[in-house]
Amino acid sequence: MEANDLNKSSQEQMNLDSGNTPENMENQDNKPSQAIDPSQNQPEKVEEHESHPDDLSDTKEEKEPPQEDSNNLIDPTANVNTEAPAEELKEKPTENSSESAGEHQSSPGNSPTEQKAKEEHPEEVDLSVFSRKQLLEHYHKLLQEYSANAIKGHVEAIRKEFERKSASELAKLKQEFVASGEPAEAFSPPHDDLSDAMQDAIQQYRKKRDGEREEREEKKKKNLAAKYEVIEGIKDLINRQESLNHTFEEFRALQQKWRETGPVPQGEVHDMWENYHLHVENFYNYIKINKELRDLDLKKNYEIKLALCEKAEKLLLDSSIVKAFKTLQKYHDQWRETGPVPREKKEELWERFHEATIKINQKHQEHFEQLKEQLEKNLEAKQELCEKVETILQQDMKSPKEWEKNSKAIIEIQKIWKTIGFAPKKDNQEIYLRFRKGCDQFFDAKRDFFKQYKEEQHNNLQLKNELVEQAEALKDSTDWKNTTDELIRIQKKWKETGPVPRKHSDIIWKKFRGACDHFFNRKSEFFSKKDEAQEENLKLKEELIEELKQYEPGENNEKSFSTLQDFQRRWSDIGFVPIKEKDRVNQEFRNLINARFDHLNMDENNKALQKFRNKLENWQNEGQFDDRINQERNKIIGKLKQLENDIILWENNIGFFAKSKSSEALVRDFKNKIENGKRNIKMLNDKLDLIEEMEG
Repeated sequence: MEANDLNKSSQEQMNLDSGNTPENMENQDNKPSQAIDPSQNQPEKVEEHESHPDDLSDTKEEKEPPQEDSNNLIDPTANVNTEAPAEELKEKPTENSSESAGEHQSSPGNSPTEQKAKEEHPEEVDLSVFSRKQLLEHYHKLLQEYSANAIKGHVEAIRKEFERKSASELAKLKQEFVASGEPAEAFSPPHDDLSDAMQDAIQQYRKKRDGEREEREEKKKKNLAAKYEVIEGIKDLINRQESLNHTFEEFRALQQKWRETGPVPQGEVHDMWENYHLHVENFYNYIKINKELRDLDLKKNYEIKLALCEKAEKLLLDSSIVKAFKTLQKYHDQWRETGPVPREKKEELWERFHEATIKINQKHQEHFEQLKEQLEKNLEAKQELCEKVETILQQDMKSPKEWEKNSKAIIEIQKIWKTIGFAPKKDNQEIYLRFRKGCDQFFDAKRDFFKQYKEEQHNNLQLKNELVEQAEALKDSTDWKNTTDELIRIQKKWKETGPVPRKHSDIIWKKFRGACDHFFNRKSEFFSKKDEAQEENLKLKEELIEELKQYEPGENNEKSFSTLQDFQRRWSDIGFVPIKEKDRVNQEFRNLINARFDHLNMDENNKALQKFRNKLENWQNEGQFDDRINQERNKIIGKLKQLENDIILWENNIGFFAKSKSSEALVRDFKNKIENGKRNIKMLNDKLDLIEEMEG
């Protein structure tokens, strides 16, 4: 600009003197629509991505969900006086907003650590597959390669996964300690070097974080000094004697340096901006820029702010309200940095930009309110799933079928869990750990059950192999009754024995079934033939009964006795008859033979002995001889002992009464008793001889 440009018309000079300068216009027009403080009432930040599926099953551990970071959100509900005039809205920007603005611009003074933190972030990895040692190594790797700010969420996730795995290992150690027979209260956790190393790593991270924070604060102080240097530079322009063009170019350069300088300490923001605007205004008053250049600058600023209005209005159509809100903050920064516009366009332009801002703020607030409601619904849904898992855990499952049924139910619940989004941040980790704990308990219990179940199956296999050997040893037996009883006992034992491994089940069952079937088929075949023989025996015995009915003993006792004995022998030689006819024919024959013996002219002892023989033979025919003979022998032996004792007593009594003449009758009575006793003893001994004869 040439020097004569400074000589303006009187009217123009009056406008400048009266304060109607471009800087005043800038002060009136260059204002953000809303000074929104990011530090006030920040809602939880919810990343706009789908909830990652939790990896839950009886063979895989579920992944820990990522935690939302709310440090950089701006509260849509913060008090903003949207009706305030433009001058009042020129509030100091907050530290966070200054940092945000500074970090979006290239700052020559940024340190390599800050630059790397802005540009590089570690990739997300699946921490659930890492061991504790691998988690610790990954933690150290992040500390070495990235800034503390870039890895904040990552190291926290590593710490939580490390603590979860440490707790799980400690629980297993305690479980093994209790399983060994020791009381639970006696368990003392062993020293854990990995946990100590993790604590050291956490301290390293905190030290690094604090160092970077101090570095940022130091940088902010340097930025503050640099901005005050800009202010001093603007103040110095007033005293220059150079051409206006050169002075104005220096002013623009200082403004550019101001914009490129990063954030400053929060407590200095307000005073710094007040100083800056004051000296910018003084500069405009000083230079009294010519009208043509001023109008050109106002037009350029108008075009910039008009474009910002259009961009802000387009944000209303953006599907991501969070992204639109953040972008709007950048537009406000650009609006504030842009100079004044023509006075007649100022209010219209500002109202347009202001209206778009209000609508976006409202949508942003509604979005977070809806999101909070959805998070609460997600929490309720996840609580219900936790309760379902815990209900299943309370069941007393004793069979593989029950375990498999509930295992499928747990897996279905896990699938539903994966479809549900995050819960509120304060509850998200807790509800996740509750669900994970329930699933882990179920699948750990299932694993223990099937381990024990397999051991029982192998024990059962050994027991059933022994039963197969017993059955095969009996399959060719002809002792039908005892073998039948024994096989029935073995079969009952088989049923009581639990299942065996599936690959052996059919093989061992066929062997056992084959041995049993072999015996019972032989038995059926035998008794089918025996039934025919028994019918024939019944016919023969009935004929013998008819023959005995027709027989009448003669006068020759010895011959009659021999004939009756022959009847008995013939009866014994005939085999078994059908069981339903056995009692009838035996009783009928016994009555007939005893009646015939009674008609013989024989002594009573001989008759009694023959009847006893007849009884023994009937026992043999009925298959009761072995069961009853011992009882009968014991009974006879008891009578013998009693008679022998009685005879001794009677003989003593005779010796006592023998000298008395008045006791002759009593002595004779004792002698008769002694004689009868001796006869009975002989008969009882004959019965014992007969028993031995028939047993032999």
